[in-house]
Amino acid sequence: MSIRKREWLGRGNVPCTAWITDYVDGAGVRRQRTFTTRKAAAAFGAVAVVEVSEGVHIAATTAITIEDAGAGWIATGVAEGLEQSTLDQRRQHVTLHINPFIGRTKVSALTIPAVRAFEDQLREAGRSPAMVKKIIVSLGSILSDAQERGQARSNPVRDMRQRRGGKAARAEKRQKGKLRAGVHFPLPGEIKALLGALEGRWRPVLLTAVFTGLRASEIRGLSWEDVDLDKRELHVRRRADRYREIGPPKTESGERTVPIPPLVANTLKEWRLACPKGDLNLVFPNCAGGIESHRAIRGRGLIPAMVRAKVTVDKGEVDEDGNPILAAKYTGLHALRHFYASWCINRVADGGLGLPPKVVQDRLGHASIVITLDVYGHLFPTGDDGEEMAAAERALLA
Repeated sequence: MSIRKREWLGRGNVPCTAWITDYVDGAGVRRQRTFTTRKAAAAFGAVAVVEVSEGVHIAATTAITIEDAGAGWIATGVAEGLEQSTLDQRRQHVTLHINPFIGRTKVSALTIPAVRAFEDQLREAGRSPAMVKKIIVSLGSILSDAQERGQARSNPVRDMRQRRGGKAARAEKRQKGKLRAGVHFPLPGEIKALLGALEGRWRPVLLTAVFTGLRASEIRGLSWEDVDLDKRELHVRRRADRYREIGPPKTESGERTVPIPPLVANTLKEWRLACPKGDLNLVFPNCAGGIESHRAIRGRGLIPAMVRAKVTVDKGEVDEDGNPILAAKYTGLHALRHFYASWCINRVADGGLGLPPKVVQDRLGHASIVITLDVYGHLFPTGDDGEEMAAAERALLA
């Protein structure tokens, strides 16, 4: 590496001076960078020498843009065979949220302050806090992919998250709050009312959702081959995505066996006789025997049943006769999955199953016990309340 001074006459014969850093990159190609001061040229040269020796140097003339890196990230997902829904989400994040703001920025020019400024731009443009987080995660993945391709020497998103530590995660948890019965998922009394209001072809679907905790995609992809009514078990081996394509569970732990109570087993025995037939041999197909849509189960099954069961909330509006308009209190199938988790956790004396955390994890198909405890840990009995505390007090003071 060398640093030399260059002098020439500019417009109007005005003397001009510049400092040039001359070096050879990791590929053996001679490179030059021009600076206005010797100090800046020397600083760049010192960094370049270290980066070249570590194999992470990227010349400014060969640096790609964020837009190019995003295209490479999507191509990587296609090559890896990711699900169409995942690829669509990648494309949406890149085309709608990343490229309009920083797409033309060179990857090599992206710094932690630039990422922070990008966050501010997203918020000012009306993106929600949850969406901003997802976009920044995608940006970090784009930079990681570029690093693996030798197109980026650093990942400021990862560096920023390391600096923040767990502060951001704790703030997000405080904002979300803990799952609460009667707010985020039905109370036992509401479930009882719901079960009494189920009817028609939606009754077996929603009964199964309540008493197995299967994800909506797992319910839609469930095959009769995976139902053992004699042993009263469901084997989760497939799922149906939003494009109505059948595939394996997203994670290895998603493949599991879930027991079913007699009510569900007997209902499925009856339903099997009336179930529409199709090539996929689905337990809960649409009327033509194909894959049922999530929207149909929710909009035609769950929400009307909630209204019939009077598990509703006042919308603050009135109809033509002046009567309040009531809407379903819980509108998502995931609320039934949360209820199932709470039913597994609650004490037997309280009408639950009283299962330990590891079994609850297996029933729900969580990839890690950490996920189970992070979401539902506060629902587990502490063992030091009510009669337990009184008994411990008596034993201590006896």
